[in-house]
Amino acid sequence: MLDVCLLGTGGMMPLPYRWLTSLMVRYNGKSILIDCGEGTQIALKEKGWSPNPIDVICFTHYHADHISGLPGMLLTMGNAERTEPLLVVGPKGLKRVVTALRIIAPELPFEINYHEITEKEETIKLLDDLNLEAFRVAHNIACYGYSIKVSRIGRFSVERAEAASIEKKYWNRLQKGEIITADGGKVLTPEMVLGSSRKGLHVTYTTDTRPIEAIVNNAKGADLFICEGMYGEPEKKEKAKEYKHMTFYEAARLARAAGVKELWLTHYSPSLLKPEVFMKAVRDIFPNAHAGKDGKTVELLFEESDGL
Repeated sequence: MLDVCLLGTGGMMPLPYRWLTSLMVRYNGKSILIDCGEGTQIALKEKGWSPNPIDVICFTHYHADHISGLPGMLLTMGNAERTEPLLVVGPKGLKRVVTALRIIAPELPFEINYHEITEKEETIKLLDDLNLEAFRVAHNIACYGYSIKVSRIGRFSVERAEAASIEKKYWNRLQKGEIITADGGKVLTPEMVLGSSRKGLHVTYTTDTRPIEAIVNNAKGADLFICEGMYGEPEKKEKAKEYKHMTFYEAARLARAAGVKELWLTHYSPSLLKPEVFMKAVRDIFPNAHAGKDGKTVELLFEESDGL
């Protein structure tokens, strides 16, 4: 199960009814925060989640509405007596930017580890079955989208294990993916007892960008695609082009091209008061589209299958 919460949906500035865009994803004890603008802590508290278990903070880019909440977030983690290291991920210049912000949060009881993205696409392994994939998008400064992918091994096959004369004492370890040298020196691998890999889970998040092919490629077949919709008003398409943002309709066309299951729009302009007003036209392009709102949450579950 993958817990996904869109903490805030605003772009440029926080509003009394809309926090800045931020996403929290939780899986198997691992918590990932993408973007941390002003007010993200309050959005977390409103959701009832704590910042202390956050293992990874990713930044799409270094505009203030996506990173200015970091110093306070770090201080709150420190005040909670956190000691576990924190991984911070972002475009080139990450350590310099975070170090500058830490002038007002200099003393922390935990280590910060940095992963600076330098390629157009990079994959960071967080757990054996959990990957974070970054991909370059098209904003007016270096900016990245992220995909969170959970892989799923095949079902354990008693028939295969017995046919290979594998003792029961090794079954559990093989099912967990371990390679074992058994008594007598025989090497046992998970493939000897597992069926084909099953469908995993896939969430893609992208904001502050023009629509480009890299987004379609990285969101391909996603269970959930969370995408910037800065403007709902059709007449603001030229403004979106000028400032390297997206309209609702461009996001919907990306979702359709990528064949995703569901689209959530986010990162609304402060002038956009009621996103839902424009959603009928959006759903004409991509039917399973939704106007994201602060605190919108879903639990993504693995598909059940009786096959191996």
